[in-house]
Amino acid sequence: MEQTTAGSSFAALAYLIAGVCFILALRGLSLPTSSQRGNRLGMIGMAIAVVTTLVTHVPITITQAALADPTGRVLAVTHPLPQLDWITALEILAAVGIGAIIGIATARRIAMTAMPQLVAAFHSLVGLAAVLVAAAAYLNPAAFGIADLVVPLLGKPFAVIHPVSRIEMGLGVAIGAITFSGSVIAFLKLNGNMGGKPILLPGRHVLNLGVIAAILLLVAYFTQDQSPRVFWTIAILSFAIGFLIIIPIGGADMPVVVSMLNSYSGWAAAAMGFTLHNSAMIITGALVGSSGAILSYIMCRAMNRSFLSVIAGGFGAEASAGGGAAQVDRPWKRGSAEDAAFLMSQAEQVIIVPGYGMAVAQAQHVLREMADKLKAHGVRVKYAIHPVAGRMPGHMNVLLAEANVPYDEVFELEDINGEFAQTDVAFVIGANDVTNPAAKTDKSSPIYGMPVLDVEKAKTVLFIKRSMGGVGYAGVDNDVFYRDNTMMLLADAKKMVEEIVKSLD
Repeated sequence: MEQTTAGSSFAALAYLIAGVCFILALRGLSLPTSSQRGNRLGMIGMAIAVVTTLVTHVPITITQAALADPTGRVLAVTHPLPQLDWITALEILAAVGIGAIIGIATARRIAMTAMPQLVAAFHSLVGLAAVLVAAAAYLNPAAFGIADLVVPLLGKPFAVIHPVSRIEMGLGVAIGAITFSGSVIAFLKLNGNMGGKPILLPGRHVLNLGVIAAILLLVAYFTQDQSPRVFWTIAILSFAIGFLIIIPIGGADMPVVVSMLNSYSGWAAAAMGFTLHNSAMIITGALVGSSGAILSYIMCRAMNRSFLSVIAGGFGAEASAGGGAAQVDRPWKRGSAEDAAFLMSQAEQVIIVPGYGMAVAQAQHVLREMADKLKAHGVRVKYAIHPVAGRMPGHMNVLLAEANVPYDEVFELEDINGEFAQTDVAFVIGANDVTNPAAKTDKSSPIYGMPVLDVEKAKTVLFIKRSMGGVGYAGVDNDVFYRDNTMMLLADAKKMVEEIVKSLD
């Protein structure tokens, strides 16, 4: 590959700056106080990478093949890649503009409750982009500088793709296809188009392992045979395994799936970065892939799941169909907003446990108002966040930050779980699975083994949910509803908290 020294130096420096911005963005996103700065740095880094790619064009000279006829004449041609013309540049800019308009419009209109499925949808687009880039590189390898153009004595010239590039291409299309189809299924489950219960196919583990083994063998064989049937078979099998991996996973485990697919999308982008000889894509993809894998591991530990079983798919799906999902006709106590206001105003400490129901009702702002009034009454208020509360990692943290809840009042599970036994009131708003003690006691439950918040140990539990007829996303009834120290507040979460705020005046 040939390129001008000035152009090479400029691109390398720009991509290095973009990579530093991405690293600083990840660091900023690790804390709520610096998350906005992290987002801005990520946007700046991506802008630098995109602009650099558009304004720098590297001429590529195809390496001559060492193939000669009996007379010694070299049977290879050298064909430099033409410079980027204005028509191509305008087409690229038009595509970038259309994508920017769609992205901005979607981001402005999307509700926080729909953010998990939006993330899954975006992951699917990253995966599909990786597949399309791999297909473009395969169909026209000379344009990417990854092939030798050979002219035989008889027949038409053909391009021989470099073996290393075939590995990059095979892995890129495989990971991208898995990300695409897996993210589509995750989107359908999160959006309610598919049921949250696991879909257990007979012999799924043997089938999944067989398909994965076939993909790996075909990628290895692709280095020896670059025929279309091998390439497209890899793509088809990869689309299939993405579907097969995700459908056995239940709704309770979907936050880990979102994190896992995020990691897959990063590795797909990194693989295509090698094919495109683009260091910015390699850096970005590696950062997203590694950080997503680390987050998936942390999430698995929080849910007592095996990281390897997550990668293989179908984890948490071995529970029996009953699994505690059936509701039981048992006595329970119903309370009012006035009851809740009186109990909390007389307490020394109240721990608020937010869940997906709070997100659906958009109750975070009025919840913070309630907490402010309680603090005015001399009550100590804390928030307990389960790692998988909501439907994606950090869902509750983002909602509370949006409502300007003080960061020093927000605690993770391991930091606050021991305080429930000394707490007067646990105020649970729209959370079910993350407070369900069946995870500790019922081995047949689909959430068994997942660490949960010990809200039942508080002196009084106030539990807001719409009705006694519904169960959590995992489809499991909660024993806390029927305990003597629990008072059920049946209403829309936002309306109930508004009534409590009025009663606290």
